[in-house]
Amino acid sequence: MLAARASLSLAMPSVSTAPTSRLERLTLRMMLPPQTVRTERRGRGPSTEGNPSGVRATQNGRRTVALEHGLRQGGRWTWGASAIVRSLAMEILTSSWVLPLSRPPLRDGRVAVHGGRVAWVGRAGDPGEPHATVRDLGPGVLLPGLVNAHTHLELSHLSGRLPFDGGFVPWVESIVGSRGSFTDEEVRSAAGDAIGFLEERGTVAVGDVSNALGHVDRLSASRLSAVVFLELLAWDPAKAESTVTWAEERLAEVAPRLRPGLEVRLAAHAPHSVSPALLGLLAARGGPAAIHLAESPDESAFLASGGGGWPAFLEKRGLGRVPFSPPGTSPVRYADGLGVLHPRLVAAHGVQVDAEDRERLARRGVHVVLCPRSNRNLGVGTADVPAFLAAGVRLALGTDSLASVETLDVLDDAVLLRRQFPGLDPAALLRMATLGGAEALGFEDLGSIAAGKRAALAFAAAMSPPAEPYEILLSGEARLRAVEAR
Repeated sequence: MLAARASLSLAMPSVSTAPTSRLERLTLRMMLPPQTVRTERRGRGPSTEGNPSGVRATQNGRRTVALEHGLRQGGRWTWGASAIVRSLAMEILTSSWVLPLSRPPLRDGRVAVHGGRVAWVGRAGDPGEPHATVRDLGPGVLLPGLVNAHTHLELSHLSGRLPFDGGFVPWVESIVGSRGSFTDEEVRSAAGDAIGFLEERGTVAVGDVSNALGHVDRLSASRLSAVVFLELLAWDPAKAESTVTWAEERLAEVAPRLRPGLEVRLAAHAPHSVSPALLGLLAARGGPAAIHLAESPDESAFLASGGGGWPAFLEKRGLGRVPFSPPGTSPVRYADGLGVLHPRLVAAHGVQVDAEDRERLARRGVHVVLCPRSNRNLGVGTADVPAFLAAGVRLALGTDSLASVETLDVLDDAVLLRRQFPGLDPAALLRMATLGGAEALGFEDLGSIAAGKRAALAFAAAMSPPAEPYEILLSGEARLRAVEAR
């Protein structure tokens, strides 16, 4: 930046008086936004019309008006080289449609980007539009980058290796049985490939569930924002304290590998795999930060009556002796009774719920992450999305892992929901895949295109300008790509 300032100051003479030649006036008007070219009437003080900041100051007894690109002092122009640098560094992206999510779609919309952040959103000629280089992305839709709010990157090595059609408990058994069959480097390499896929396909943030944290360095080296949920499993209540102690030590070990936009939070696997004692310890610490909740009929049956396929799974693991009295209620109500439901909780799936459960989730402010493709593949049912929305539950989308889905593209999950519930507002589906996930993970500067937010954007190209933005995105044919912006 210092070098840029110096070169510009040498290349452009200081304009200490108002531009007089036609060329000077034309040059300034080309470089200044229209709203910053203003007049100062003697006796009335500086005009601030069109100046968003409205900054006024007094310097050496003379009136000054702070301009976006320079200062006008007593009728004279002083051109700042740093302001020229900023103008040249800004870029305007445009496409057939801009989908801000925080406002209605913009046909032929424009997004000004400066320093990696959105500086302005609108159409050509709208108030406040800055002068900058325009990059036309072509026919298609420019939208916020996707947020995959629930996945398991460390299971990416199992892609295509496990059957989906055997049911939930046999699938869990196959995951457990695969442990030890792959080297640590194979697991890390597959996780790295998955991270690369996410970045290429327009995902900008993930909620990643992990048991080992072995790939945190891969996330740290990526462009992704991420919350890694260190998932605890311990059905034996006698191991609750030692499990939390181990987790806290593990957090301390990985702390040096973290960076801004990458953090690790403690999570619980599920109500049927984590003892009430361990859930209580996590709740006492303000957690857990995430949990699988109401995913399968086996989970519901186990908590309702001790039935389903889960008792046999525990027996095989040598945990059948652990005493447990089924609470005789739903997973949601059981978790709430243990103090697990709170506004920062990211609860995945939410399939086995009723109206009372939905009302409780909404009242507690829980973020529910829907994983429709995983639920379909494992045969656990379909979440009632319209009922969730009607109840006011905060929703996001996740893919789950490559052990249960074909891709980590969360747009594929939005497409499936569109097919399952054709009456749903498509804007609500795209919100779940972007802003809903950003809110669930706590990334306030992601998920929508608005001034001040990060310019973490994605683009869906089209053969010709679409008549509207949603159908192409939810057609099943759209393939997003990340947009590199200044």
